[in-house]
Amino acid sequence: MVPQAEFTSYYGKPVIKPPSWSARDIAGYFFLGGLAGAGSVLAAGAHLTGAAATARAMKVSSLAAVSLSAAALVHDLGRPSRFANMLRVFKPTSPMSMGSWLLACYGPAAGAAAFSAITGRLPRTGAAATASAAVLGPAVASYTAVLAADTAVPAWHDAHRELPYLFTASATAAAAGMALVLGPAQENGPARHAAALGAVADMAVTELMERRLGIVAQTYQEGRAGRLMRAARWLTAGGAATAVVLGRRSRPAAVVGGLALLTGSACTRFGVFHAGDASARDPKYTVVPQRERLRERSSYGTTGKGDDTG
Repeated sequence: MVPQAEFTSYYGKPVIKPPSWSARDIAGYFFLGGLAGAGSVLAAGAHLTGAAATARAMKVSSLAAVSLSAAALVHDLGRPSRFANMLRVFKPTSPMSMGSWLLACYGPAAGAAAFSAITGRLPRTGAAATASAAVLGPAVASYTAVLAADTAVPAWHDAHRELPYLFTASATAAAAGMALVLGPAQENGPARHAAALGAVADMAVTELMERRLGIVAQTYQEGRAGRLMRAARWLTAGGAATAVVLGRRSRPAAVVGGLALLTGSACTRFGVFHAGDASARDPKYTVVPQRERLRERSSYGTTGKGDDTG
């Protein structure tokens, strides 16, 4: 009887180095950046349709979220100068370089849009800034997924196909939740529709991702990450249902649904972060997928185009 293989490494060390990032800083950075980017899209829609109160609230919310997101990133980097140094290089092949420039362009646009909305000054400049922030918003909401997937961390890298869509869907749900919390009930129709769309997409992409990941999906289903991801599903589904069914007529219901959506989105980002950390610390999540890929390549070489025996 051959004993079950144990996937260990030299001196009990992980095969790859676990992320050195702080969960609070970087998972918070993921969540707040998504909230800001998707919020700018909703703000622009509210601006165009004359929902002035919602537009103003979402512009201010997006500015606050991107400011806190940048603060979390700088705090994790250790010194503000390190963020400034990243702007010394423009490298299209680097998600970190592109993300730094994206934040540098998006932040002033979000700030100008919020300033104009609060003060009533420079309405044309404010409208242009609102449009600019909305154009950049989807990239701000999703680029952190590309940044994470560009690493060797199995739970992130192996999910590179789905992770940007998951972050975008989660950000949409969060921004809809913020609009439901801050906006008046008579203006929350678009937010309720966005909440439903974001919730359905979030759960569908999560299910697809976990089915495709094989053994690595365990990191999203077990431990702290598993608890967070399950909480995210319940909160997102419950928040969207509450907003859609009751939020139209009941302001308290809209607020409750919005808070659930915001919390669910935060749980998703923290769940993804902890799944990545768990996958890097356990050698089997690096070794097993590599062996499976090698077997697939070997099988293809035997039965595919490289086979000259048939």
